[in-house]
This record gives sequence, C-alpha cells and structure tokens, in this order.
Amino acid sequence: MNLASPSVTLPSTTLPSTTLEYSPEVAVRMAPLYDRVRTVIPAIEWPVHAPLIDRIQQLKKERNAVILAHNYQTPEIFHGVADLAGDSLALARQAAETHAEVIVLCGVHFMAETAAILNPEKTILIPDLEAGCSLADSITAADVRLLKQRYPGVPVVTYVNTSAAVKAETDICCTSANAVEVVESLGVERVLFLPDQYLGRYVASQTEVELILWHGSCEVHERFTPEQVRSFRQGHEELIVLAHPECPPNVLAEADYVGSTSGMIGYVGERKPRNVVMITECSMSDNVAVEHPEVNFIRPCNLCPHMKRITLAKILRSLETLEPRVRVDAAVARRARRSVERMLAVG
Repeated sequence: MNLASPSVTLPSTTLPSTTLEYSPEVAVRMAPLYDRVRTVIPAIEWPVHAPLIDRIQQLKKERNAVILAHNYQTPEIFHGVADLAGDSLALARQAAETHAEVIVLCGVHFMAETAAILNPEKTILIPDLEAGCSLADSITAADVRLLKQRYPGVPVVTYVNTSAAVKAETDICCTSANAVEVVESLGVERVLFLPDQYLGRYVASQTEVELILWHGSCEVHERFTPEQVRSFRQGHEELIVLAHPECPPNVLAEADYVGSTSGMIGYVGERKPRNVVMITECSMSDNVAVEHPEVNFIRPCNLCPHMKRITLAKILRSLETLEPRVRVDAAVARRARRSVERMLAVG
C-alpha cells in the first residue's frame, strides 16, 4: 500500500481541529489489521481510517475505556476499534460485566441508556446523541401506562429497543434472541408485547402464549419485501436466506432461517453455506464476511441512518472530551434496571 501521508482533519465545535497523519509508523502498526479487513474496506479508504483507529486505540488505554459496538456498525468500527461487539443482548451483558471506567457505546441511544442503567457509577458515552431508533420512538412511557390500564394484570414484555422510560414501565425486557424464552418464562396465558409488531408476530408463531401487540416497526427491516428475496434466489445458486424477525411475516416466509443477528452469525459459522444473504442491516454482512472469507455474501443494502451517525471521528472526539455523556434519571434507572436484569437472568 502507498505510504504517502495524507492527513485527516477533525472539525469540532468543542476542540481545535486535530490533524492526524497516515505516517509510515501508523501504516506499519495498522498493517496487520488491514490484512484482516481488506476485503471489506477499500484500499483508497484505509489511509483515512488508519490514523483515527491508531489514535483511538491509544486513547482507550489512557481513559481506561472500552468500546462496545453493535453488529450494524461499519467494519472500520466493528473490527478496527471495538473491544466487544454483538447484538443488543450481548451488548447488555457486556455492559453489565465490564470493569472499564468509561464505556463508549457505538450503536443507538437506547443501547447507551441500557449501559447507563446497568452501570450507574461509570461514564457512558455515545459518539452522537442523535443516533436514535424509529422503533424506540414508536412508543412512550405514557403509552405503556395506558395499555396497563386497559389490560390490568397482564405482564408487559418490552423489546430492549425502547427508551429507559419505557423499560421503567415494563415487567421484563427481551431481545430478538431470547424473546420466546422470556415470554414463556412468565408462565401466563397472555402478555403485552411491545413495541415491534413483526417480532411480536414471529414470537406468537413460536409459542402458545397470546401476545397483545403494539404497531411499532424498524424502518430498516420493514422495507424488505418477499419479491426482493425471490430475486436474490434467482440470481444465485444454492442461496441460503437468513432473516431477522423484525421483518414482515411474508419476508420471513421466504427465509431458510429466522433469527437474531447473533443467531445468523452462528448459522454461518456452523454451516458455512456456499452463498448466503442476511436480510437485515447491510453492514452486518461486511462484518461477518471478515470472519468467513470462504462464504459468498450477497449484500442487500438497507442502511440504518441512525447507526451510520457513529463514525471513527466522532468516537475519537468522544474519548477526547468524555462527551456526549448519557445519563438516566436515577428513579427511572432503578425501575428500568429491574426489567433488564430480569431479562439477563432468563438468558
């Protein structure tokens, strides 16, 4: 690779501009990492990413910080700077177990709130406060209180893709990886299942428990169509389709496997299909492909605009300033912690 030294300038409203160079020394330090990710990060982009990754790695040590990254983060974040990575359930567990003083959550706001709920004594950072979630925005704590009035005594199971205030009104949280297990752990005939209608329909198909659903949805997964899935099959021999349960039922009906992002990763690792398509946010295919170069990944590209607000430059600035910090009202956090910890106890 060309070792010329372009510079990266990071504008900031809180700091003087910081200039980082792609020096020969940085190139050498970052060479092993690039050898690993070269199939998913173009060579022309690496001189921009490498100085940022190098500096972030240094700052993590200085700050006693750990970076948690969701599966939907871009490869330069997921493979370049993340210490721990995974789906929502994995990130919740990792946040609860880390001994670092600072947690940088590379995901969306509700994930950072969950980390703050589980670690009230730690500094929780999110590189961009505007990294939200259409699903989390679809329901409020007031909505949940009204539902509990309408269905008195019916337990509330809430997807972790919700605000801390909503979790505080909840009996137990779940993720797509453990939703069926959580619902059945309550030992009741029916539950309020909030807020994802498509995940709820999928869970309802896997259990005898009656689910009362809310009409929220993920703007990424609801855009997939069965026609898209069929078109992928027409163009690729022996294609295995893996779909996230946040997709509409007619999309799931076209899939060979339905599961959480961690479930999809496990499927690829165990079965190593010749050709595979993951019906979920598109960066995940890039991240999994790094670990399985022998598998051909077909990449439908539905991007999450909120996940993509997180960048290396923003992560660096966050570590430099220890901002933006995520704080949750103590009373809300206390009530929300119970529902999250109950989820973690189920598995």
